[in-house]
Amino acid sequence: MTLLPHTHRPATSRPAWLATALAGVVVPAVAIGLLADAPPGLVAGPILATGLMGAGMIGAAAAGRLWIGVALALLTGAGLVLSGRMAGLLPPAHLLPAAFAMLVASVSFAARGALFARSMADKGWWIAVAVVAGEAAIIATAAARPGDLPEWLLVLLPAQWASAAIRAALGGASTLAAGAPLLALAGTAAATLLVARLWPSRWPYLVMFTTWLALSALVWHNPAP
Repeated sequence: MTLLPHTHRPATSRPAWLATALAGVVVPAVAIGLLADAPPGLVAGPILATGLMGAGMIGAAAAGRLWIGVALALLTGAGLVLSGRMAGLLPPAHLLPAAFAMLVASVSFAARGALFARSMADKGWWIAVAVVAGEAAIIATAAARPGDLPEWLLVLLPAQWASAAIRAALGGASTLAAGAPLLALAGTAAATLLVARLWPSRWPYLVMFTTWLALSALVWHNPAP
């Protein structure tokens, strides 16, 4: 998970790291504080998914290294889990399956950030910020107003896959029960890293988008409990 070959490390800046901290730590932490009275496990999935996505995707794009994004996402996830436990948002059991789901999601989000860094250099983190903001807004809306957004839209979003997998794990479902969103996260990570490794060749984008659509269909037909 080192810097991908032939990639110039982006010229990181203070705004990039501030955006990483804001999206990955501050916003989810504020959400935990505001939603402390919510039923345990109800909002934990979207909050943890947002934190992992913010830290992993923006961090990887800012640093130009996949492993930095993964490490930041996992550290952020651990901190949010601890905060959630203290606030009563996370049930005390089933944290190990949730940790596995968070690991898969962290790699998937960081892979996208690494691709942004490879294709857009020092502007990649701006793309990551836009993607994180968009997906976070959609999964927050889906959590706050169930049924308002069409299911076909939600199944297209890796952030929603992560949220569903984490929620299922925290609810006591087996890893196999959440297999479709986990497989989707892992599959898109592999396809994204293929594109990044073969950049500037453009044909791998077809593989990536085909994989994304196929795995979205898998999630549609096999939703997490």
